[in-house]
Amino acid sequence: MLYLKKSLIPGAGKGLFVKKTFKRGDIVCEYEGEFVPWSVCEKRAEEGHEGYVFFISNKRCVDAYFTPEAMGRYANDAKGIGRVEGLRNNAQYEIKVRKGEKRVFIVATRTIHPDGEVLVDYGSDYWKNLEKTKHLYKKQQEEKKRLREEAKKKAEKAGKSAKKAKSAKPAKKKTVKAAPKKAKGKSAKK
Repeated sequence: MLYLKKSLIPGAGKGLFVKKTFKRGDIVCEYEGEFVPWSVCEKRAEEGHEGYVFFISNKRCVDAYFTPEAMGRYANDAKGIGRVEGLRNNAQYEIKVRKGEKRVFIVATRTIHPDGEVLVDYGSDYWKNLEKTKHLYKKQQEEKKRLREEAKKKAEKAGKSAKKAKSAKPAKKKTVKAAPKKAKGKSAKK
């Protein structure tokens, strides 16, 4: 049902792809890994072992860093650092209780066709806090800010041009006086 190959997102490494159609609401797979407390995840991150953690609670996280056989860890984020025009996320993470335990699943949010890549939103906190990508996230945010400011300046400039056009004195209109009306039935005396 699932297989790995190079992601459609440049620099993302491997991606998770489907062999069959998954419709909206279908469970694509479980996000598997070690169940550890958040404190362990933080310690591992300091050691450079980060990027595959799903936070459920301070006492329960799924860390797939040391479980490369877990397919869910290969789902990439289309909204991430290496965006590709036309690629959109098609799945989301959902916490579900199975056999009395909270577990994490990747669930389709729209139809994923055979040979389609599973793309899931990691959330902005992921990109902001991941040590390996902090500099890329910061660069991306700076670029967004620059583009917003550029658009704002263009809008202001366009607004000023429009104001100038409105405030320019309109050309004087020529008024034409109507010819006096002739009285009906009376003729002028000669």
